[in-house]
Amino acid sequence: MLKIGVMASGGGSNFKAILDRIDCGDFDAKCLFLITNNGNCGAVAHAKNFDVPVFHVSGKTHPERSAYESALLEVIDRFDIDLLVLAGYMKVLPTSFIKRLAGRILNIHPSLLPKYGGKGFYGIHVHEAVVAAGERESGATVHLVGEEIDSGRILAQCRVPVLENDTPETLAARVLEQEHQLYWKTIRDYGEGLKTISR
Repeated sequence: MLKIGVMASGGGSNFKAILDRIDCGDFDAKCLFLITNNGNCGAVAHAKNFDVPVFHVSGKTHPERSAYESALLEVIDRFDIDLLVLAGYMKVLPTSFIKRLAGRILNIHPSLLPKYGGKGFYGIHVHEAVVAAGERESGATVHLVGEEIDSGRILAQCRVPVLENDTPETLAARVLEQEHQLYWKTIRDYGEGLKTISR
């Protein structure tokens, strides 16, 4: 069984898609915790529905940078996870945190990286840029998290056509549908690879 932790800031639809796959038996995994910087976000509600412990760590709970980093590391050290999964987590992770879990933090991004990645490219802003540029296709990318934003090794991608009448919102909805299929499978496959190496 793969042991994962999740970090999320918003509605948590990717988080819920993962929990649903675990719950129905498609994905042999257990989610040990949710870390959020937004105590009222939708991801927290999903965590409570699936009895996943929630840890609120943010600038409000820990105003000092060092205390914030220590609080994040404390959660990681408390649980024996194989992978940390970012599911719409909107804060840049501290370097100390990334180094502690090198090669074991996954993120999903709503474009075909390296296009439309990096600072400022998140959420609807990605889809606005794709539509404005007249791209014919977009998609989603699962990648490892490195010290530079959206720069880690690409693990999987799926492609979504950009339709002639697409708005950023309609494109975002179709990409998100594909994210829900791509992410849990990539987490499963990458996690299995790690376990094979460690055996």
